[in-house]
Amino acid sequence: MVRGRRPAVVQLVRGAAAGTTMTGTLYEPGERPPTFAGAPDEGAPYVWVCDECYAVESGGAVQRLDGRAVRVAFDPPLARGFETRERALAAAVDHLRTQFARLGVPEADVEIQVEPVEDGRPP
Repeated sequence: MVRGRRPAVVQLVRGAAAGTTMTGTLYEPGERPPTFAGAPDEGAPYVWVCDECYAVESGGAVQRLDGRAVRVAFDPPLARGFETRERALAAAVDHLRTQFARLGVPEADVEIQVEPVEDGRPP
């Protein structure tokens, strides 16, 4: 590690409710976010990446939420760039709460945790 420079950090932002979890990744300055179609401008210092999901009548994957079976379909990852860590984390929390709401889970039931992973290694 270079003296005076903090290590590159990836934040795992996890929402938990109804017996399941959803996790996205916040890439901070110094970390290289994945590149794929629709990824944000490389110049964004903070990049949030997470799948989007929604309930469907047929198809999808069956997920158990509070004992009920819900069919869930996933869209490709959503990647968004932000200028500040605070805005990126606020968007991450909002995104996870929205995904649970799409599955019928009330916002008040969703617990959010942020777990840093420094230099690719969990704490």
